[in-house]
Amino acid sequence: MRLTTMTDYALRLLMHVGQHPERLCTIAEVAQAYGISEAHLMKVTHQLALAGWLDTVRGKGGGMRLAQPPADIRLGAVVRSVEPDFRLVECLSDTPRTGCTLDGRCRLTAIVDGALQAFLAHLDGHTLADLLAQSPGVVAPLRRVS
Repeated sequence: MRLTTMTDYALRLLMHVGQHPERLCTIAEVAQAYGISEAHLMKVTHQLALAGWLDTVRGKGGGMRLAQPPADIRLGAVVRSVEPDFRLVECLSDTPRTGCTLDGRCRLTAIVDGALQAFLAHLDGHTLADLLAQSPGVVAPLRRVS
């Protein structure tokens, strides 16, 4: 399984904003910090705001901040809100293909679905606060790794 670039950017953006709770963060600042296109980050910011993860302030002096405390932002919920498709095999789609030669005797679908559920459950066991925790009272800025 592979998460989309959109999800990667969404998690990076939330981590950056979570490291600066005392102020509004800008798209330009996050784009520079991670070497990401501002246009992509605008889309990500919009989606995160619609999902209730970010509060945004428009205009001069505007920016974004977390809409909830980091400890209340479950990573699994963020991934579910950003990822467009968890169809790991065709059988898991909302409209599975009919006429599969293995229909009725295939165990693969249940196994793959179980793996997906375990993956999401693991993410649900972690919050944004887990990504920000370094040592008590100190949050080191994230650095872009090339």
